[in-house]
Amino acid sequence: MAFLLKSMIGNPLSGMGLGGGGDKEEEATPSDPAKAAGMTREEYEEYQKQLVEEKMERDADFLHKKAERATLRVCLRDKYRLPKSEQDENMIEMAGDDVDVPEELLKMVDEDATEEEGKDSLMGQIQNLQNMDMDQLKEKASATVTELKSKAEEKCSVM
Repeated sequence: MAFLLKSMIGNPLSGMGLGGGGDKEEEATPSDPAKAAGMTREEYEEYQKQLVEEKMERDADFLHKKAERATLRVCLRDKYRLPKSEQDENMIEMAGDDVDVPEELLKMVDEDATEEEGKDSLMGQIQNLQNMDMDQLKEKASATVTELKSKAEEKCSVM
């Protein structure tokens, strides 16, 4: 109870900066970070070393993932004949030559490529024609022809 009362009221002179109230505060906060963490100097140094190693490992993994993504973007740009990006090429160079695209992403790209090849081929076009509604196709064709005729009659005085 006395401690609570003393902490609430405190020393009236310590707040004014008169006297030796500041010396107690300096002694209470240790200047050594190892003591502040509650470790010995050797433990603290080992802990700091582990933190640095873990950070370096995380950074290396992050750089590798970024390079994998850049490699995938380069593959997609080559596939769709898009302009190349200097940023992606620089990212791949920074990570080194051992960067490969993850297998799952390669499978996804390959599946997309086979689907597109199927749609672009003659057989794919024939299958699309079979799936279309012929009546709807005839209506669209006749509407287009009548539209062309009406435009031609408006522009041409001979017809």
